Amino acid sequence: MRLRSDTNARTGKGRTARRAVRGVTAVLLASGLALTAAACGAGSDRSAADRSEGGRSHDGAPAPVAPDGGQGYEDRDGARRDDASGDEEPGEKTRKPAPDYLSTFALDVDTASYHYTRRLLREGGTPEPRQVRPEEFVNSFRQDYRRPDGDGFSVTVDGARPGAVAGGAQEGEITASSEGSSGGSSDRGETDAGDWSLVRVGLATAAAEDTGKRPPAALTFVIDTSGSMAEPGRLDLVKTSLSTLTDQLRDDDSIAVVTFSGEAETRLPMTRLDGNRDRIHDIVDDLEPGASTNVEAGVTTGYDAAVEGRRKGATNRVVLLSDALANTGATEADAILERIDDARREHGITLFGVGVGSDYGDELMERLADKGDGHTTYVSTTEDAREVFVDQLPAHVELRARDAKAQVAFDPATVRQFRLIGYENRAVADDDFRNDAVDGGEVGPGHTVTALYAVRLREGARGHVATATVRWLDPKTRAPHEASGSVETGAVDGPLWGEAPSRLQITAVAAYFAESLRGGGLPGDPGLAALERRARSLAESTEDDAVTGLADAIAQAARRTLD
Repeated sequence: MRLRSDTNARTGKGRTARRAVRGVTAVLLASGLALTAAACGAGSDRSAADRSEGGRSHDGAPAPVAPDGGQGYEDRDGARRDDASGDEEPGEKTRKPAPDYLSTFALDVDTASYHYTRRLLREGGTPEPRQVRPEEFVNSFRQDYRRPDGDGFSVTVDGARPGAVAGGAQEGEITASSEGSSGGSSDRGETDAGDWSLVRVGLATAAAEDTGKRPPAALTFVIDTSGSMAEPGRLDLVKTSLSTLTDQLRDDDSIAVVTFSGEAETRLPMTRLDGNRDRIHDIVDDLEPGASTNVEAGVTTGYDAAVEGRRKGATNRVVLLSDALANTGATEADAILERIDDARREHGITLFGVGVGSDYGDELMERLADKGDGHTTYVSTTEDAREVFVDQLPAHVELRARDAKAQVAFDPATVRQFRLIGYENRAVADDDFRNDAVDGGEVGPGHTVTALYAVRLREGARGHVATATVRWLDPKTRAPHEASGSVETGAVDGPLWGEAPSRLQITAVAAYFAESLRGGGLPGDPGLAALERRARSLAESTEDDAVTGLADAIAQAARRTLD
């Protein structure tokens, strides 16, 4: 996400946005409420067109700036700090690069990485580190953020201290490459327990309206019927889910069905459900596994059917159900993405990827959904499928925000180091926060998006810590909007375990678990045994079965490390 601070203009760090292609949802804004001690900031919301004159970005709004434009800054006592090294010969003094205090990314509501990891652990396996995306672990759990009154986002920022950890001398943003995946630089020493906090940035959209009030849906189901889908929990689960969904959707909704194995076939062109449910049930019941997996043919034919059957005023979406184990046709994502991108840009058709199977092409499915301005999930049980196809999809076919990005601006007077946990493939160049030509994430109603930061405060720091800003486009008018929230040191200073809000503790457990699976480390990591105990306690106090599932997964991972 991208954040603003009240200083002079800056040209961001311009890092490459591998995630300049994605669709999921909202961003964090500047000029937010400062949170008083132990309080969270609910954000302001205003159209970008209402911004004042001054430094301007692509839409006329003031461009986000780094603290003091990267030219140094003043301490709270007014003493000037800059980044010149001070040890060069006279006449040769040069300025070191200014520490980066901005963090910008596209919103993400994917959860596939967590749910696939749970299945692997349950069946005695372990995920590859590259398959573990911490943001998808964190975003798999319910949050307690305040909801906005209307469209757009609310912004909540809070935090707590996890305990004493190792840290380093480097200042500004810490990345995996700069800190070796552990929360400090190579220059490490024990830091005081108060040095590090976990700061949670929470975004929420309003709950879905009654399904009778939403626009009609035009859904093209692209179903993998290859030989690999014959395994129990794949095609059988897809068929059960689609049959149930057919009965849940409204009469004015429409469905198209495309299947693929070695080749692709349109089984049903875009058809309204009114009077056609029996026909749709018959088509779904007749689905049988075939031979090879030609994902390219399925995606291309599916998007052709979606474009041909596109309905004006409806939510047009492709739903890809597959194990994504491509072995025929173009098997790499780059060769399949062009068709998806064209349909997204020209017709506003988004992609929802549903993964199935114990062997699952997670990376391919994620890249396809990213390019299609959509998101991914993973189902392995009938309970998972019912949650996705019955509880979520009918209510969430409508979008609340397009191209949503978030930016967090940390205050260098109080913050020494920070690290965003996850979102590596959602990174957006700081300068592109308000460039609406750069893709962001798509977010539906009733969604929450959470970003967790490890933040090392300066010794004795008091006052403003960070401002989070979210920017998004109205799905209908494409008008840009922003909302923001801020946090003070008093709101991130309390103990995490036992005293912080339960949902913040659950977020921390999920993040620590993900980092341990991919071989990294976070400040204050208590280890798997302690994480399991905390998860069990939190599951009991919140009466949340999803947290019980988290505790079970941690226990299974701990046993893997002992084998």
